[in-house]
Amino acid sequence: MATVRKHVYSNEYGSNNGYINNANSYSNGLIHNHNSTNNNVKDQSNFYSTLPLPSLISTNKPKPLLASSRQLKSRDSNDDIQLIVEPLESESSNSGTDPSTDMWLTGEQASCLTAGEVEWQLQSNLREGLSWKEAENRRGILGPNEFVVIEEEPLWKKYIEQFKNPLILLLLGSAFVSVLMRQVDDAVSITVAILIVVTVAFIQEWRSEQSLQELTKLVPPSCTCIRAGQVNTFLARYLVPGDIVHLNIGDRVPADIRLFEAIELSIDESSFTGETEPARKSPEPLIKAGEEGSVRNIAFMGTLVRCGNGKGIVISTGEKSKFGEVFKMMQAEEAPKTPLQKSMDILGTQLSFYSFCIIGAIGVLGWAQGKAFLDMLNIGVSLAVAAIPEGLPIVVTVTLALGVMRMAKRNAIVKRLPTVETLGCVNVICSDKTGTLTKNEMTVTCLLTSEGCVADVSGVGYNSIGEVKIRNSQYADEADVKKSIHNLLEIGCVCNNSVISDDVLMGQPTEGALVAAASKFGLHGSREKYIRLQEFPFSSEQKMMGVRCVLKDSAHVHPSEEVFFVKGAVERLLKQCTKYQEFDVAEKLTTKKEEEILSHAYELGRQGLRVLALAKGPTFQDLVFVGLVGMQDPPRPGVRACIQTLVASGIGIKMLTGDAQETAISIATLVGIDTLHGSCLSGPEMDKMDEGVLQQIIPQVTVFYRVAPKHKLIIVKALQNQGLIVGMTGDGVNDGVALKRADIGIAMGKNGTDVCKEAADMILVDDDFKTIVAAIEEGKGIFYNIRNFVRFQLSTSISALFLIALATLMDIPNPLNAMQILWINIIMDGPPAQSLGVEPVDHDVIKKPPRNVKEPMITRALITNVLLSASIIIGGTLWVFKREMSDSQITPRDTTMTFTCFVFFDMFNALSCRSQEKSIFTIGFFTNRMFLVAVTASIVGQMLVIYFPPLQAVFQTEALTFGDILGLLLLTSTVFIVSEIKKFFERRSGRPRKYYASKRKDLEDLV
Repeated sequence: MATVRKHVYSNEYGSNNGYINNANSYSNGLIHNHNSTNNNVKDQSNFYSTLPLPSLISTNKPKPLLASSRQLKSRDSNDDIQLIVEPLESESSNSGTDPSTDMWLTGEQASCLTAGEVEWQLQSNLREGLSWKEAENRRGILGPNEFVVIEEEPLWKKYIEQFKNPLILLLLGSAFVSVLMRQVDDAVSITVAILIVVTVAFIQEWRSEQSLQELTKLVPPSCTCIRAGQVNTFLARYLVPGDIVHLNIGDRVPADIRLFEAIELSIDESSFTGETEPARKSPEPLIKAGEEGSVRNIAFMGTLVRCGNGKGIVISTGEKSKFGEVFKMMQAEEAPKTPLQKSMDILGTQLSFYSFCIIGAIGVLGWAQGKAFLDMLNIGVSLAVAAIPEGLPIVVTVTLALGVMRMAKRNAIVKRLPTVETLGCVNVICSDKTGTLTKNEMTVTCLLTSEGCVADVSGVGYNSIGEVKIRNSQYADEADVKKSIHNLLEIGCVCNNSVISDDVLMGQPTEGALVAAASKFGLHGSREKYIRLQEFPFSSEQKMMGVRCVLKDSAHVHPSEEVFFVKGAVERLLKQCTKYQEFDVAEKLTTKKEEEILSHAYELGRQGLRVLALAKGPTFQDLVFVGLVGMQDPPRPGVRACIQTLVASGIGIKMLTGDAQETAISIATLVGIDTLHGSCLSGPEMDKMDEGVLQQIIPQVTVFYRVAPKHKLIIVKALQNQGLIVGMTGDGVNDGVALKRADIGIAMGKNGTDVCKEAADMILVDDDFKTIVAAIEEGKGIFYNIRNFVRFQLSTSISALFLIALATLMDIPNPLNAMQILWINIIMDGPPAQSLGVEPVDHDVIKKPPRNVKEPMITRALITNVLLSASIIIGGTLWVFKREMSDSQITPRDTTMTFTCFVFFDMFNALSCRSQEKSIFTIGFFTNRMFLVAVTASIVGQMLVIYFPPLQAVFQTEALTFGDILGLLLLTSTVFIVSEIKKFFERRSGRPRKYYASKRKDLEDLV
């Protein structure tokens, strides 16, 4: 007698909700015939459907009818059918509950239910699916299968946001004062500078946002679904809970799905779990719900079907899915303010305060000396305009924008301008393993035959690029060794279901690695030589896969001609082996030989390799052991060298992975992460620790294994609480939250998930870890360029301020008039200063330690250089002024000499500011063409002011002789000469190299 269990409910969704088979019956092929002509059963079903039983969209859901003891029996012409009416337990809900909460299930809930129970809960039908009308109703309640992005601010608001910068507000105040003083030219020039800054920043950020498709690709574009009994293909956004979905190889899972049929179904869940090997799926319910990796009957949204096919019922969509949980966590995290933004805020406040103090003192002192109030006010406003660094926001913005463009050429897309400089501050990088440090492609690296011969396999990826090199032939003939390797790889190809087409794998990564290794050996078409009679699929219990085959040229299949090809775990396969191959001779497998094989397998495992044993024979119980294959998810090329460079520059590297401890440590060692001095910590161990303990332990840990998204977030926060600037790299959904929280999130562009790209600040187009080194080099270079500008700007501003202050204190006429001060500030400081921001990045900058974010932009060393340059400029300018004003009367020649002297000092000072450490003769005069153009244009402009009559009248100047110009050039070059001498003695003392040398020694000890 066949038993069909029926769960009774209100038949609001049409008569398709007929008999529901339990999961075991369904999976075993016992499908109830809904077209049965048994009228008794039909009538009884309709009778019970009229009872007041629970409805899924009712807001007052009563307890289900307890009808498990009631049995309805009927007999048709074929078999006895016993119908047991068994409603599920249901939680009673209060009135007013959101009806949508009853229309979906979490993966944890559904995994413990049978397929029939899930079908009943979601009021669907496993054979017919939902009707189009019902699906439309549910979508109206639950919304489409997509993510609700926080509504963005309009463009005009984003543009206004750019004006909130303290320096911009300061400049606006300066422009306002200029208007009040009727100095319209000053007000216009400052306003134009402000508009340039905010417009460049706005356009750059807007273009970055537009270049990213954000969350539009989070859900696969289409899916195969049963609606109203028909198979349809439509956009995945139209899926609702209760839909029946078909999954085939290569499909992206369109929603969280409870599987009720799985035929050799394996799904790549590495974006969630970090595991390289796809998870095998089966429809049986779990006894107890677990983490994502252990939910074998749930297919999660966004994961990839590697092989096989299956069917399932959608249990949750959009933000209700497991993918959606990570998305909501990511949106809840606020991106921290960048170190550069903080530094600029502090710098603007400091400069404004000190400048206004000095200007106020000059004004009061002049007024006390009896000078005209309006004259002093005019000078004070001019000095205010000169002192406030309106060029700084322009230089910062242009420098960052150019950095973004340079990084784009180096395959790194930056979404926000200040992010660029943050890279120079990063002192610890938390890197995901799978897909970031490794290629997320299984690759055979070692072959070991039963004779003890060893061969290394080069090349990575699912292609034939590489070769098989014999490392140890056991003194055997090379032809015999190659034949043994041929036999070994032939088993791997025949006992295999994967196909590689145009370097794209269709199937299991492990099997793809075997096919790729065989192609590198020149072995093609091995599978076509045999007819497969039977397959024994891999199972977690057997840990083996086998095929029963016969050669194609066999006229008649005879049992004695059949060959079993088997691959699997070493310890399981050896139990099925009675012999081992010794160069075409089958020798008896002794205990000693078995121990030798297990010892080889253990050594391969210690190297972080996944080990497979291969054998063949006439029966499953009489196999001949042929050899071992070692494979791994290989590190990306050049990763080890990059990590060594980063460690040498003082940046700590921590690896985060979902893998087991042995694999994690092995890969970490391969890529050069310090596992000797650093400790390892697992996610479950972190769960048992309180926050205080974690704060102390996490900075010392270099490898984190078996970690989930919540653990990655804890790690990032703990490091940030220690005052560290954290960079986080990743490519999976499980990295999204930590990427958003980190000071700089770095996503992989090729293999990264879309949620990962949305959360990140920077995207590596080529997925190359080496690009991070280039980006850090850019970030450090950008900061030093900005600091070079600040040095030049401050030395000019301080020189102008103190020149006027000293003249006031000494009770002598001001050496510069208001127009000359504005010329120095607006015209002269602009192009040369801004050209310092585009100085080519010094490649040695990567060797410098990360910038200390607690250290202000204006450091003691910077102040020393500024004061040294300013004192030379002030002293030289006052000397020229005093020398020319020998008759105590100010003439146009006096102010012209003084004015030109100050401008020439500025040009030489700009030249010395191109580098804080290296000589101009080392970096080259012509490496920064923009600087040459700016300085040349400034000198030409100064010559026009001196020799062009209309400008002479405006600036109160007169023509100078060639001897005057030559003398001024000799005098003003002293600021450059003194700076070069200072750099020379600093280089000889070796201060800049001490830190790097110590780090290099530590790295050499590690390697």
